[in-house]
Amino acid sequence: MLLVVPACVAAAFALLPLGYLAVRALERGPGYAWDVVADERTLLLLGRSLGLTAVVVAACLVLGVSLAWLTVRTALPGARAWGVLATLPLAVPSYVAAFTWLAAVPEIAGFTGAALALTLVSFPYVHLPVAAALRGIDPAQEEAARSLGHGPLRTFLRVTLPQLRPAAAGGALLVALYVLSDFGAVSLMRYDTFTRAIHTSYRASFDRTPAAALSVVLVVMTVALVAAEARTRGRAGHARTGGGTARPAVPLPLGRWRIPALAWCAGVTAVAVVFPLGSLGYWLAAGTSATWDLDGLAGAAWATLGVAAAGAGLTTLLALPVGVIAARHRGRGARLLEQAAYAGHALPGITVALALVFFAVRYAYPLYQQLPLLVCAYAVLFLPVAVAATRAAVLQAPPVLEDVARSLGRRPLRVLREVTVPLAAPGVAAGAALTFVVCMKELPATLLLRPTGMDTLATRLWTETGAGSFAAAAPYAAALILLAAVPSYLLGRHRT
Repeated sequence: MLLVVPACVAAAFALLPLGYLAVRALERGPGYAWDVVADERTLLLLGRSLGLTAVVVAACLVLGVSLAWLTVRTALPGARAWGVLATLPLAVPSYVAAFTWLAAVPEIAGFTGAALALTLVSFPYVHLPVAAALRGIDPAQEEAARSLGHGPLRTFLRVTLPQLRPAAAGGALLVALYVLSDFGAVSLMRYDTFTRAIHTSYRASFDRTPAAALSVVLVVMTVALVAAEARTRGRAGHARTGGGTARPAVPLPLGRWRIPALAWCAGVTAVAVVFPLGSLGYWLAAGTSATWDLDGLAGAAWATLGVAAAGAGLTTLLALPVGVIAARHRGRGARLLEQAAYAGHALPGITVALALVFFAVRYAYPLYQQLPLLVCAYAVLFLPVAVAATRAAVLQAPPVLEDVARSLGRRPLRVLREVTVPLAAPGVAAGAALTFVVCMKELPATLLLRPTGMDTLATRLWTETGAGSFAAAAPYAAALILLAAVPSYLLGRHRT
């Protein structure tokens, strides 16, 4: 009960937008909602959204796993620097990445452009947990496999990769949900998905039923994805016996693959980091002193840091009990709690924002257009980011140490405080930093829920870009990337 009660609170928090969707989707009767869902255009949107998600997830798995293995387990020259560079795309919002590519190559608009932009900003969601898992795996198992005659590739496929499955699957799930809920990149690339259709429906009509019905489809897709990811984890253990028994892995020599490996890392860095920064530099140079509003820039930066820190703190606090239960318990109740926590992540930010406005106006009016409501929206949207990091960290914490503590008379709360949390702390901290980054970049919910008179870097950037003032938008984009790059850099340097 020590964990179940706060986990239920977190799940109820994440499920709040579903209550709003139920009210809106059914206010004109189930028949009308079904007609919207069964419409031919809805099926087309379903196919387009799933196709985009599948391509981006596959590409992110290739990029994330390969870069993690090269930077953690091989004698790659400059491995530490390449690992840091692989995390920096987290600092680039999807709408900024889409804009830079669209400005340089207009013909890329559509599926190709959306898939490229989303892949380049999403693959760190796979890279980070896989790299952390590689650093936590005891190399003795791989050495034993090689001593039995298995080559490096066979050892990786049969020994290392199965142990990476929870981390890779969790990262892939985050990528999938991020793609399903993204609005900025698909809008700029003019590629119709559920999120773009929902946003268009909200803006084009006072009738919220069609948009709510489409959002319900997204929720169903989210539940299916979470259930599929849970099945990929299996029942195998992923923790070593103790924190002090493992030795650092001996870096594998690359031999003739050294140059191709360096070229691979350099190519990914060039398209994911150097290109958007170069495009941004061009627009900064194209601007004049008249386009630089230093007071507005400083105010937006300070507001961004404050609201992102509050959002990351609340999200991490809510995610801790859910992540521990998901890692330590296999029952149906544990699966339901975890799946509930993921419910809000696939919803468009505007849907979550409208749900919270609906709740505040009817039941908590003092919160309307106040900062706590925006912080709550961040927690609903990004709870899975912190849950995935917490679950992966707890999975690698040896459960036998908790059993020993309980056998010595320690109560559950003390075991959690003195054993589980300290062992999982690096992974939990990494999840908090990652949540901080995504809160800084969030756009639709921030546009709707921010207090009157408050602007963040993301909202000012979107406003200037929408008006076609790209030179005026460049300082806000540069500041956003610079601030988000700090925790991204720390994530890349993180060693467990």
